[in-house]
Amino acid sequence: MNPSPTDSAGIGPVTEPTSADPVGARTAAEPVGVDPHPADPTGVGPAATGPAGANPAVDPADIDDTTVEALGKLSEALETTERARGHLYSFHQLTGHADLQLDQVVELLRASGHPEYADIVVNELIGRNVLPGRWTFQVVEEYEDGYYRFFADLEKRIRDELAGGRRHLHEARMKEQRQT
Repeated sequence: MNPSPTDSAGIGPVTEPTSADPVGARTAAEPVGVDPHPADPTGVGPAATGPAGANPAVDPADIDDTTVEALGKLSEALETTERARGHLYSFHQLTGHADLQLDQVVELLRASGHPEYADIVVNELIGRNVLPGRWTFQVVEEYEDGYYRFFADLEKRIRDELAGGRRHLHEARMKEQRQT
């Protein structure tokens, strides 16, 4: 199973504009989730002003600093799990690649007069489960469907309730403070 770049790193493929959606196109320099045409002329953009349908009753300026810090730490923890998820995809792809490389090992062992070792590789290693009853794709799926999905949904629920769905409030405040 080869995941799309979106699955492994949170970055989608570069899309070309179409006549149906010329605004929706982005370049390789614009990561997924960044609106190339932010609605906020200050440049803070939708990340701090909130997603479409954000609760307008929650004004980011009214959220206390400790809550913003807690939401920032929660978001940072989720980003760490995103990195772990990417490492799981690396584990999955590298293990699969190694298993395929064993075909050449078997061929070379047979060609060099060591069929008994070729048979051991074929019978005991190629296609072996990495965990009892599981190949790497199953480990990735269980992580995504269990821990990762729960974490991502919980982070969104807390952010929706405390900040009206707005993301990166800490960073938005830092941007305002650090820009001259």
